[in-house]
Amino acid sequence: MPSSPSASPVLHDLTYVHDDNPIKSEPHRGSDFGGYPSLKQRNYSFDIKESMTVHCGFVKGSKPGRQTGFDFDESDLTELQQFHDIIVASAIFGNYDVIQQPRNISEEAKKNIPFYMFIDEETEAYLRNKSILDSGKRVGLWRIVVVHNVPYSDARRNGKVPKLLLHRIFPNVRYSIWIDGKLRLVVDPYQILEKFLWRQNATFAISRHYRRFDVFVEAEANKAAGKYDNSSIDEQVDFYKMEGLTTYSEAKLPITSDVPEGCVLIKEHLPITNLFTCLWFNEVDRFTSRDQLSFAIVRDKITEKVDWNMNMFLDCERRNFVTQVYHRDLSEAFAAVNRHPPALPNILGRTPGKRVTGRRRDTRSGSRRRRKDATGNRETNLL
Repeated sequence: MPSSPSASPVLHDLTYVHDDNPIKSEPHRGSDFGGYPSLKQRNYSFDIKESMTVHCGFVKGSKPGRQTGFDFDESDLTELQQFHDIIVASAIFGNYDVIQQPRNISEEAKKNIPFYMFIDEETEAYLRNKSILDSGKRVGLWRIVVVHNVPYSDARRNGKVPKLLLHRIFPNVRYSIWIDGKLRLVVDPYQILEKFLWRQNATFAISRHYRRFDVFVEAEANKAAGKYDNSSIDEQVDFYKMEGLTTYSEAKLPITSDVPEGCVLIKEHLPITNLFTCLWFNEVDRFTSRDQLSFAIVRDKITEKVDWNMNMFLDCERRNFVTQVYHRDLSEAFAAVNRHPPALPNILGRTPGKRVTGRRRDTRSGSRRRRKDATGNRETNLL
């Protein structure tokens, strides 16, 4: 681990807007939690200077997590203020995922690196009802932090708060690894930081999308999959077009992609990286919660002003250190199917007891093939 922090280009002092009475003055979305930054304030936030004050969530209250929306118990607030070289963090809101225990974690990491899992009250109630969570606030390696007064009705949007604003929740941390709640960490955190930050002389790392690298293609894929309402996606993309966002081409090299696979963020907490995730969060708060759509515009606006680059590594490398599981609803659906498999259809089209003509071997072989196809179709439909 480096003994001293990396340099933060241009920006050295970053502070955050505080406003106990935020007022929405423009038609775009936004929230009390985010403070409704105006377009003028948004443009100012991309003008990188040595000292800056920007919107970055938590605009109310005396400190993040105390009467800000996205609130923590006082005992948790005290712990979150402590110094750590490295933390690992994740979140589950709306009881959407199943807590996955990390594997292959070294004894040194278990001793020195805390693992924090943020959950809302709905998820807490489920865990207590299932006797998974007790008064010790731990589930395996994970230290559970319950969030009260979540700022959004959409559980996935609430998850963007710790994902992008860990530096506000943990003001005294040097490095963080964020993994989405659907993932299981299977490699030691020290090895991840060594490979993707320290060896690369990078301060922020994220994997590229495994298939798409153009924002406009990603937007159409989101619409086709029903990830968000189409009009909101179109509004966001049209806004970025007016700001100069273009389709990805070789002209953007050495930038290799405009679309991340944003389920893992590896970050050194510095003014410039904190600014990046602040402004990325502001786009998520203003437009859709699909953070893949806003990633490139924020990155490009910052790198136009300062000499700062991130490590966008191949998604196959990400899959080497995290594994993905199904969301809770699909996991439970598969479990139900395995316990009580539905009766297979009469795929041979014959009545019981009636003799089937033809070679016996061919009949059995065809039956096996069709039985396999029927099972495969059943699982595909569940997905």
